[in-house]
Amino acid sequence: MQASFQAEIWYWRGPSPWFFATVPPDVCAHIHELSAEVSYGWGMIPAIVRIGRTDYPTALWPKDGGYIVPIKTLVRRAEEIDEGDEITVGLTIGE
Repeated sequence: MQASFQAEIWYWRGPSPWFFATVPPDVCAHIHELSAEVSYGWGMIPAIVRIGRTDYPTALWPKDGGYIVPIKTLVRRAEEIDEGDEITVGLTIGE
């Protein structure tokens, strides 16, 4: 499955702070259809993410019935993006 969407980067200030983008509900619905086949546990979905010119492997995290995309520091620096920026996220799942 491949998908692309617009999202705003947000920052979670928990004990392990991290930056994320929220996957929109329509894309989440397609991911849910594949989740039993591709999840490696705890609802995590392995994916290749593309932001700008940067591709990286990660896992989508389940949150509130949907998914969020963790955005690595190396990616934010390479693409010069930060909290509050609107980005285009490309996802490849299950290929």
